Amino acid sequence: MDIKEIQSLIKFVAKSGASEVKLETDDIKITIRTGSPGSGETTFVQSIPMAQAPVTPTAAPAQQEAPAAPVAPAKEVDTKGDDSKYITIKSPIIGTFYRKPSPDKPAFVEVGDKISAGDVLCVIEAMKLFNDIESEVSGTIVKVLVDDSSPVEFDQPLFLVDPS
Repeated sequence: MDIKEIQSLIKFVAKSGASEVKLETDDIKITIRTGSPGSGETTFVQSIPMAQAPVTPTAAPAQQEAPAAPVAPAKEVDTKGDDSKYITIKSPIIGTFYRKPSPDKPAFVEVGDKISAGDVLCVIEAMKLFNDIESEVSGTIVKVLVDDSSPVEFDQPLFLVDPS
């Protein structure tokens, strides 16, 4: 696991709102703890077992603790005021959000597009399966709330739709 993968994992955990995530493989152990919601504080702990020395209660391998760069908390969607008349389409699953069916194709929908119930709005990849997310309402796309190729959580707002 390289540093970029670790950094993206830290960002994903910070956005998800989880308080702690542990990842363990044969040669690496990572624990990511986030502070209280809104604090933007993330702790990163990595320990690599020593292959040469046997582990005994008196000589345990030292854990390396290094605070990660502060990660800004996920932006909250302002659904008050003008946005209150819009319908929010939310993610039905956890996964990676894609606006296009493939990198060389155009996006399913753009801001200003008219949609009807049953239209495919995006794809969310979960465990190597690509799930079409269909609209349950008709209207006009007002805003796309998630960047392409971003991780999304269950019930995370994806689109704002004007039903009128």
